[in-house]
Amino acid sequence: MTTKSPTIDPVTLAVLKGRLEQIADEMDATLYRSAFNPIIAEARDACHGLYHAETGATLVQGTNGLPIFVGAMAFAVKAVIDKVAREGDLHPDDIFLFNDPYDGGTHLNDFRLVRPIFRQGRLFCWMASVGHWLDIGGNVPGNFNARATDSFQEGVRIPPVKLVKAGVMNHDLLAILAANSRVPVSNYGDLNGQLNALDLGVRRLTELLDEHGEDTVAAAFDAFTARAEALMRSALSKLPDGTYSFEDYLDNDGITADRLRIALDLTIAGDRMVLDFSRSAAPCAGPLNIAYSTAVACCYVALKHVFTDVPANAGCLNPITFVIPETTLLAVKPPKPVGGYTETILRVIGVVFGALALADPSRATAAPFGTINALSLAGHRQDGSRWVMFSFFGGGLGGNPESDGLNHANNPISTATIPPVEILEAAYPVMFTQWALRPDSAGAGLHRGGLGAVYEIEALTAADVFLLGERGVFAPFGVAGGTPAALNRFTWQSDEGEKSPPLASKVTDVKVRDGQRVRLETPGGGGWGDPFRRDAVAVARDVRLGYLGAEAARRAYGVALTDDGTLDVAATAALRESPAA
Repeated sequence: MTTKSPTIDPVTLAVLKGRLEQIADEMDATLYRSAFNPIIAEARDACHGLYHAETGATLVQGTNGLPIFVGAMAFAVKAVIDKVAREGDLHPDDIFLFNDPYDGGTHLNDFRLVRPIFRQGRLFCWMASVGHWLDIGGNVPGNFNARATDSFQEGVRIPPVKLVKAGVMNHDLLAILAANSRVPVSNYGDLNGQLNALDLGVRRLTELLDEHGEDTVAAAFDAFTARAEALMRSALSKLPDGTYSFEDYLDNDGITADRLRIALDLTIAGDRMVLDFSRSAAPCAGPLNIAYSTAVACCYVALKHVFTDVPANAGCLNPITFVIPETTLLAVKPPKPVGGYTETILRVIGVVFGALALADPSRATAAPFGTINALSLAGHRQDGSRWVMFSFFGGGLGGNPESDGLNHANNPISTATIPPVEILEAAYPVMFTQWALRPDSAGAGLHRGGLGAVYEIEALTAADVFLLGERGVFAPFGVAGGTPAALNRFTWQSDEGEKSPPLASKVTDVKVRDGQRVRLETPGGGGWGDPFRRDAVAVARDVRLGYLGAEAARRAYGVALTDDGTLDVAATAALRESPAA
């Protein structure tokens, strides 16, 4: 890829684009079908792609991979490139493994495998896989330690090292990984799934290169990058020049109750954009910090949501300048804890949405529920074996200019799905006693937010419970006159009665005995527009469906219902004429 590539005709380019994306899609599917833990197999917390030989920049990513990994993986591959440059030791069939969140990673559970692709004895490109392993040591099973004050309390940190050298597996490294996990069999299964996915990718790419030749495929890579940059520049040039500022808050860092500001000053100048996060909070004591590469990656995700026509290629970031100082919690160095990164990147994505909405009100979208609610239950089975259940959960998306928000949806960081209740109950000694939409959880508006959800889980054996969530203090905001959604809420049963966390949605020291339950009530999305302009018939329908209580309909929307639940037209008209009443 270092030589000048020939021009390529549009038909061949389209064919190669489809073929290359299919390779990444097949790699994704291979891992999903073979992984041991439900977070990969069912929730699809993984990603595969092809990366530039010299820079590590993203060239091609599958359509099913986790979006947050697109931007971060370019930094991960670059970390391997830098290691090879220092040590000068690279062979065909080498495979590097690491999970370092400060050097191209996200958090310690996300293990990356990076493999060089050689042609004619020369490095042609890189291929990589990332997947969320269930447990890698640390103080808390599942590794979402809300009380962590350094990375050593979050798990084992592995820098880029060779798992496979010239085709020979390093079994000593496998032994170290196994010794530092509560569920080594699960991790070993996931690792083999990733290795198999890479093997498949190499076979498919080799077939493509044999068919079309290295020069043609390299020309396609160059064209993908140029097109992504051109489309992003075109999208930016349609926005009015100026600086647009927006900010939101994290509830706390898990150690103190102090709020954490995420602030963005977004500047548009022609076909370029500057994202300046300098006014954000300083690095915090708890695990709500993120590394620079993670911050860039979540900005990419936000922009991809807004500019949907721009392809998944690093070229789209060329017109963008990032200002993310190390004096903020968005660019920390080791050993600052980063295990709660999912909560922080959701807030970063939200402020990018908010600033862009100021630049172009037609793109204004109310806040989504904005927390993954990383919940872990762990204990021992009757035979003494260890079990660790980790999952994340859904909530409502924000209302927008065209429609209501989705009920019980994924966060913007993710195409991942919540593991099905049947899978979780089959794998772990738990029983879900409720899995339902949460009434009165959506922000009101002309277009209301989507509803959050209620999850109630009964432990069938004694268990330790850990939660790292957000939006327990600062609710998902509404826009254009819409109202905020409901707050996140977590409770558990104890012998002394129902309890809730002192720091809203973060807790690490909970123990429940068999038969006791934990209950998670997730936020909805914020509302868009004046609630009193919402169609009264639509409000009455929401009440009939159980989305909204009659009193909430009257208070938030000015809609009155009769005793049998039908719309009271006269009373509604009176309420809407005099909202204060």
